[in-house]
Amino acid sequence: MGLISEVLLLPFAPVRGSAWAIGQVLHEAERIYYDPATIRAELARLEERLEAGEISEEEFDREEDELLDRLEIASRNRAGTGNGTTP
Repeated sequence: MGLISEVLLLPFAPVRGSAWAIGQVLHEAERIYYDPATIRAELARLEERLEAGEISEEEFDREEDELLDRLEIASRNRAGTGNGTTP
């Protein structure tokens, strides 16, 4: 960008900075959400809750399906893009 456009867009710098920060937070949240280790840990906690009687068999099945779907998406993305952070 030229000097004039930089000066004219200067009032928008906080907005651009905020958008960048939000993008970084979103990227990190997606990376954690689709991390296979995180998903496996959640599956283990889910099974513990079932064994402790905290959740019903139906709730276990529903949540397990959601976690397995996330794991499948993570595996597919890692194989296809190499980073596996976005569905």
